[in-house]
Amino acid sequence: MRWVTYATDTGDRAGVIGDDRIHPVAPGVSLVELIGRGAEELRAAGEEALASRAHTVPLAEARLRAPIPRPPSVRDCLCFLDHMRNCRQAAGRPRTLEDAWYEIPAFYFACPSTVVGPYDDVPIPPGSAWFDFELEIAAVIGPGGRDLTPEQAERHIIGYTVYNDWSARDLQLREAPLAIGQAKGKDGATTLGPFLVTPDELEPYRRDGLLALRVEATVNGRTIGTGSTGAMDWSFGEVVSYASRGVDLVPGDVFGSGTVPGCCLVEHLSLAEPAAFPGWLRDGDVVELTVEGLGSTRQSVRASAAPYRLAPRHNPDRRPARPRVNRASSRLPYTRGLHEVGAGVWAWLLPDGGYGWSNAGLVAGQGASLLVDTLFDLPLTAEMLDAMRAVTDRHPLTHAVITHSNGDHTHGNQLLGEHVRIVSAEATCAEMRHELPPELMAAAQVMDLGPVTPYFRERFGAFDFGGIHPRLPDLTYDGELVLDVGGREVRVTNLGPAHTGADSVVHVPDAGVLFAGDLLFVGCTPIVWSGPIANWIAACDAMIATGAETIVPGHGPVTDPDGIRAVRGYLAHVVEQADAAHARGLSFAEAVRAVDLGEYATWLDSERIVVNLHRRYRELDPTGTPEQGQLALMAMMAERALS
Repeated sequence: MRWVTYATDTGDRAGVIGDDRIHPVAPGVSLVELIGRGAEELRAAGEEALASRAHTVPLAEARLRAPIPRPPSVRDCLCFLDHMRNCRQAAGRPRTLEDAWYEIPAFYFACPSTVVGPYDDVPIPPGSAWFDFELEIAAVIGPGGRDLTPEQAERHIIGYTVYNDWSARDLQLREAPLAIGQAKGKDGATTLGPFLVTPDELEPYRRDGLLALRVEATVNGRTIGTGSTGAMDWSFGEVVSYASRGVDLVPGDVFGSGTVPGCCLVEHLSLAEPAAFPGWLRDGDVVELTVEGLGSTRQSVRASAAPYRLAPRHNPDRRPARPRVNRASSRLPYTRGLHEVGAGVWAWLLPDGGYGWSNAGLVAGQGASLLVDTLFDLPLTAEMLDAMRAVTDRHPLTHAVITHSNGDHTHGNQLLGEHVRIVSAEATCAEMRHELPPELMAAAQVMDLGPVTPYFRERFGAFDFGGIHPRLPDLTYDGELVLDVGGREVRVTNLGPAHTGADSVVHVPDAGVLFAGDLLFVGCTPIVWSGPIANWIAACDAMIATGAETIVPGHGPVTDPDGIRAVRGYLAHVVEQADAAHARGLSFAEAVRAVDLGEYATWLDSERIVVNLHRRYRELDPTGTPEQGQLALMAMMAERALS
């Protein structure tokens, strides 16, 4: 039989399915009460309901709740060891499991109060950017028991249902060092439904004592994983037996199977190939899980409000972070916020200019304005746009120029109204299509990356990568583009490739202001992701040639042409050091250890010399210097910074 609990105007009602209609049992009798009577009485109650002349409800019109809306307890088991192996591999760890996994049928407790029905919306846990589903099945206990053998435990299972173990992977990883089991990472929601199917209906699917049910998980119609529940390493009988040791199991207790291998998102994550990852769940995504013999669940994911922040406690054993001071001189106070840098031109500054702390700009004309770049996360961008409203309410934003593809200049694009035309170089738009998904940036905040973990936590811990939906440019250009912003000429020029594959600068001739994007770092070290370095040096000359006297860098305080000359000098120094090391026969790794930064050693993030030397070595000897991925180079920078 297939049993359901469904909502009515007078409360929840239990019923049995017959001919695609729900045949209700007597009012006030819950499914938990029925299953506690045992299999024979449950069958008798079902037959009585099917034979009754009571009003029935079309299954398609009913609002199904979880079969057991508030279970006495929910234990999620880890019966599929391949799922655990796959998760370890996704995190960059060996697939080998400790002996305990082969000796103990592991489980943890989930939250009964967050059980939801098979078609209910599911909120993303507050503060999570890595929301995932997990396709499982669940066994439900009928009559209770204690100290059961595996054979007895199987007989105490009254039915089975589809189980979705919704998981906040970033919260889960962040809590892992506590080593006290699952907590907020698994607290958000658990789906049960649509039916509770009695064991007799599933006998045709039983193979070697296990239910072998075909399963499929899709997101927005795209198949993420398929498999069979017959791949369980631990049977339900075994895990229920283990859980019953010295404990009274009661009617309605739920036991999840653990994830069918491949049927969740995290198993498809590869730090080596992040672009192949299908992405974490976002607002509006539709997740459908189908299990042979048990039915399907279909649910939409919904955004939730930001969490209330808690101040961390003082850690007396933690080494204090090294002070970060941007020592560059500035033409105006280098403070967070909006600063007027010319007539009708403003810079938005975010000290100290390190990773993610980028600048942006605003140019106002008559009845129109243009934004230069957005910021690294949505809260930062919202703060900036709100501060700009004193200008943009009178001169509404019509354009936004994106100087290059990096997320600290693009992640806030979605907060711009649809009427705002986003502009970039063609190569910038192409790079944005292949940028690291924003939510994967949270890896630096939550994953154990070994000895370099403190570096990444310090550099990226302050940002919120949740809820970001990359918005691509609406208009692209090649070479140069002249925009009319309320009768005001704004010149946009691509001087790349250099920092990235394309690097635009925004010149406001009548104000003598140039927004340099990340072709200019002031008081902090440039980083040559793309190059060639000679092209960046030429870009410095081109910026000076504009005649602008006020220069807003992508990172650091507002400067003048001398700030550009300083960056030009640094790049020339990199070339000189790299070429000399290469001529001496030093390998790239040896050159990193031998380099003399001289006057540039005090610039923030000086460890970026690793990337810059690598780029120059690749220019000098592309065959003798293997290409390094961005993550590998970041790890090398972290090691240098922490040494």
